[in-house]
Amino acid sequence: MQLGFVTAILPEQSLEEVFQVAAEIGYACIEVMCWPPGKAERRYAGVTHIDVTDLAGPQVQRIHQLSTQYGVAISALSYYPNMLVADRAEGQVYIDHFRKVIDAAALLGVNHANTFIGRDPRKSIDDNWPRFREVWGPLLEYAAEKKVYVGIENCPMLFTDDEWPGGKNLATSPAIWERMFADFPTPYFGLNYDPSHMIWQRMDYLAPMREFTDRLVHVHAKDMRVDQHRLDRHGIMAVPTKWYEPKIPGLGHVDWGQFFSMLSSVGYTGPVCVEVEDLAFEESLEARLRSLRQSYRYLRQFV
Repeated sequence: MQLGFVTAILPEQSLEEVFQVAAEIGYACIEVMCWPPGKAERRYAGVTHIDVTDLAGPQVQRIHQLSTQYGVAISALSYYPNMLVADRAEGQVYIDHFRKVIDAAALLGVNHANTFIGRDPRKSIDDNWPRFREVWGPLLEYAAEKKVYVGIENCPMLFTDDEWPGGKNLATSPAIWERMFADFPTPYFGLNYDPSHMIWQRMDYLAPMREFTDRLVHVHAKDMRVDQHRLDRHGIMAVPTKWYEPKIPGLGHVDWGQFFSMLSSVGYTGPVCVEVEDLAFEESLEARLRSLRQSYRYLRQFV
C-alpha cells in the first residue's frame, strides 16, 4: 500500500508545489484534482492541478518529470461532479469533462480516474436507475477502451438543503454497489472506498472491504466524528452536517488499525489517500499543511 493525499486541500498551490509538499512529508502518491479551470461550485471542488482540457506532449512530459524528480506517483486523476443532475444539458457538460479526465489518465499512464455516480436528489433510487444506466453504460465502455479504472467514491453528497433528501450520489451502500456491478460487470468499474461515509450512515465500514475486494481500485483515508449530543437534538432525519464532523485520521471513530488490517487481509496493495475536510485545520495554508503532516505521522504506523 502507498500513502497519499487528495490535492483538493491545496488549491492555491501549483502541481509542482503539491509534489514538493508530498515529498517533504513522505507521501508516496497524490490524487490529483482535474476540475475544469474556473470558479469552485462548493468546498473542495473547482481545484485544477492538471488541466485535462489542454493536455499535450510537453505537459505530459513535464508531469512525468515532476513525478520522477520528487519521487511521488499520481494515484488517480479525479473530478467529482453530479453527472445525473436533473438538467441534462448541465449533466452533459460534466460527462464530457469526465471523458477528458479518462483520456488524461490513459495519456499519463495513471489509468485510474475517480468520481461520483451522481443522482437527482429529488428522485428515488429506482427512479434514478434508468438515467444511471443511460449515462454510465457508454462511460464505462469508454473507460474500458482506454484501460482506465473508474473509482466511485461512496460519499452520499448530502450536506445541504439543495441535496435533500436523497443526496447527489447513488453509490452509497453495499446493496446499491451490488446492483451497479451486476448491471455493469466490467472490471474497470470499482470503488474509491472511504470509510468515513459508512460511520455517519451507522454502517459497518470493515465488511465492504471483504465483500467488494475485487472492486477496490482506490481508497480514501478520512475520519468521521458523530456528535451524539447534536444528533440527539436534531435527529437522524436532519441534514447530517448538523451532527457530524469530517476529521483527519485518528480524530474520529474509525479504528485505523482494524481498517488497515482488513485491507492487508484482503490483499489490497493500492493507494490510500488522505482526504482532508477537517474544519479545525482550515484557517490557513500552514494549518492545512499541518493536517497533512499529522495524518501522515499517524497513518505511517500502519503502512
